[in-house]
Amino acid sequence: MQPFKTCLPAELRALRGLLTDIDDTLTRDGAIEPLALAALQDLAAAGVPVIAITGRPSGWSEPFARTWPLQGIVAENGAVLLHRERDGRLLREFCQDETSRAAHAQRLRACAADILARLPEARLATDSAGRLTDIAIDHSEFAHLDAAQIEQVCALMRAHGLQATVSSIHINGWIGSHNKWTAAAWAVPRLLGLEFRPEQWLFVGDSSNDQLMFAGLPLSVGVANIARFLPQLHSLPRYVCEGERGAGFAEVARAVLAARA
Repeated sequence: MQPFKTCLPAELRALRGLLTDIDDTLTRDGAIEPLALAALQDLAAAGVPVIAITGRPSGWSEPFARTWPLQGIVAENGAVLLHRERDGRLLREFCQDETSRAAHAQRLRACAADILARLPEARLATDSAGRLTDIAIDHSEFAHLDAAQIEQVCALMRAHGLQATVSSIHINGWIGSHNKWTAAAWAVPRLLGLEFRPEQWLFVGDSSNDQLMFAGLPLSVGVANIARFLPQLHSLPRYVCEGERGAGFAEVARAVLAARA
């Protein structure tokens, strides 16, 4: 990883927009940091679209999709797209049909029950009521699991046929081929009418569930608190910010806007 301040303005000038994680990239303890919100407002005012991609549930994401200056949010690691219509209505779209989601829900419940039975320390994420297509086990938000326990949860999810990924706070499991990368490939054309060309987008993230984006986009940036996850990362962001969380995102936004001036 190189310091983000070494990124050349010419690279930023060619961007169509930004893709970003939410938890611990824009937020701290579940609330957006003022610097990050101001940065989103500045980007929107300059006509730079921002799409958020998160492992958080649809229900948790809906208030932010309504109020934050974003093109939209893809929640549940690529499963649910939330965006506002011109009349202000919030639309919710799925990458899987209703029949598939109903069948998957039974398997997800069985997997969650198995994890809780085998690992007494495990707790469902407190936002689980808002989840429509996945399950989440808390490892750092309100409960704590160590590295071995996190890997045990991932192994159990995979044994049940789920995809498993670890964010800064949760272990997410779901059924299907969708992920953060397919979320970008879905959301950019759907929201902006543009072909998704990775070289035209910059991604900002903070943890191991962002690795597909770090690997796939020529311009990827980690906020400084990514340092916590470096031992677990196989794919690193190209750059790293000086600032953590919202301050790091604001650092990226300032550089993007300065390059366009």
